[in-house]
Amino acid sequence: MRTRVTDLFGVKYPVMLSGMGWISVPRIVAAVSNAGGLGILATGVMDASETRKAVHETKKLTDKPFGINAALLFPGAVENVKVGLEEKVPVINFSLGKGDWIAKAAHEYGGKVIATVVNDRHAKRAQDYGCDGLVVTGHEAAAHGGDATSLVLVPAIADAVDIPVIAAGGFADGRGLMAALALGADGIAMGTRFMTTKESPLHNKGKDLSVEKGVTDTIYGPYFDGLGCRSMKTKAAEKAYRRGFLGLPNFPVAVINSRTMAKIYNFPHLKFLVGILSSGWKNIVQMSYMANALPAMQVATEDGEMENKGVLPAGQCMGLIHGVPTVSELLESIMAEANEVREKLNSAMS
Repeated sequence: MRTRVTDLFGVKYPVMLSGMGWISVPRIVAAVSNAGGLGILATGVMDASETRKAVHETKKLTDKPFGINAALLFPGAVENVKVGLEEKVPVINFSLGKGDWIAKAAHEYGGKVIATVVNDRHAKRAQDYGCDGLVVTGHEAAAHGGDATSLVLVPAIADAVDIPVIAAGGFADGRGLMAALALGADGIAMGTRFMTTKESPLHNKGKDLSVEKGVTDTIYGPYFDGLGCRSMKTKAAEKAYRRGFLGLPNFPVAVINSRTMAKIYNFPHLKFLVGILSSGWKNIVQMSYMANALPAMQVATEDGEMENKGVLPAGQCMGLIHGVPTVSELLESIMAEANEVREKLNSAMS
């Protein structure tokens, strides 16, 4: 299959691994790239030195194109992007911020830049300041999808821009790939589907639950990490997603948990705390939500604990997951199913 995405990144298949904290690590990134897709290394829970180490490890595991991602709103993200640029990583994927400086720096060494967006305003802006492509994330997605579903968001943005579009949110098989192409996208990004593969470091309990649960077994809301986040529905998640007093996070617990955040980003705790407190009310609220959410995500991902406090971001496509294949087996099955869909559509059209 050849699309603008395969041509842009020099990959065999128009399928991208979404960057997921504690999951999109070198092993699975390389597995996706080696199997013909585009692996994306998640740097959101790394400091700059850890990002550099992970980039080096990924390069040892694959000679195929791969990328890194960063949410510019969060601490350490700019430093992680700079590491990717210094290491001349082929693809930089950013979100939640202005990336004109990223596009300029990446293009100097021939790198490509893709912005993750959830509306046409941000899509047009990203195109204007030089991005090579877009990840368009619909409401069905794990974690931070947009307000609109992929069925309407993808064609709306594909009509609004000239650069390639990668559809994210609800995609898990060959039917989804063909649907995305029909909607005007040039490829798909998958997170939940890839995290339920053999190469994924997700705890086996998380993989088993991803297979067992259906399309309605997720929970979505703004009171978990402060951004509007979708996770697997469990008792712990339902508790974590409840609206706090006046819709505000639990600040005393956030102060305690800020130690964990400071450790993740390799900042002295007091300096980290003072920096947040001096950054304005809106950012204080956002960072407090995130401080309380990160430990819950980590314990679910690494330990499989989802009964008491662990919360696992997951998309509605869980209902389309029926096994735990290798990454290579998954991509081959997606392409085989896509061909079957194409033949079926050709027959119907004739």
